[in-house]
Amino acid sequence: MKCIILAAGYATRLYPLTENFPKPLLKVGERAILDWLIDDLSATGLVDEYIVVTNHKFAGIFRKWAEGSARITILDDGTSTNDTRLGAVRDIQFAIRECNIDDDCFVMAGDNLLSFSLKGFLDYCREKGASCIMRYAEVDEKRLRKSGIVEVGADDRVLSMEEKPAEPRSQWCCPPFYFYKRADLARVGEAIAEGCGIDAPGSLAAWLSAHSAVYAWPMPGPRYDIGNLESYEAVQRLFAK
Repeated sequence: MKCIILAAGYATRLYPLTENFPKPLLKVGERAILDWLIDDLSATGLVDEYIVVTNHKFAGIFRKWAEGSARITILDDGTSTNDTRLGAVRDIQFAIRECNIDDDCFVMAGDNLLSFSLKGFLDYCREKGASCIMRYAEVDEKRLRKSGIVEVGADDRVLSMEEKPAEPRSQWCCPPFYFYKRADLARVGEAIAEGCGIDAPGSLAAWLSAHSAVYAWPMPGPRYDIGNLESYEAVQRLFAK
């Protein structure tokens, strides 16, 4: 299995920390955010390559961070500003093309941390034998309108999914962690051609759920979205305990 890590954003809400430094490499405790995620995935023994898609501005910093690791590939998507970014779904397509990916794939944002191991999610994906997403209950309506919202059936199958809806149809939010079966991942070009949103990574999962079986795993604990200085400081305090 391959792992695509989406790290081509510019994290403007974290300026000045991220004005000249990528958010996924900010330290939490003694490790970078990405180190926490990759160390957890590596412990499962299921991932044989990590493909980090970044932008031209930060590519050199990521390459220096990845020095000495034969399993980490750094891809520069060629963009240099927030206004010219490709968007998460096109970055997934870029990684597939550049690395000739023909395998099951775990896709994640590089700026979230979790209170639990991803092993449980990957075990669930293997049990289902299908593409899967994660879900958690959100009670704040403002946050619901800024998230990917899913409706699920009794067997966890996704009935509908919508990014940033004006009127959320459930309280189930989808964080940026996705497992795609090989055959489903190969349809990203088809999804884009049919008008799939390209900015939010969940747009691909939303399109796919209308064309194939996708299941939503209920998360056993919280995740930490490092979106601004306040949330970054809160995570640092939490992980220092």
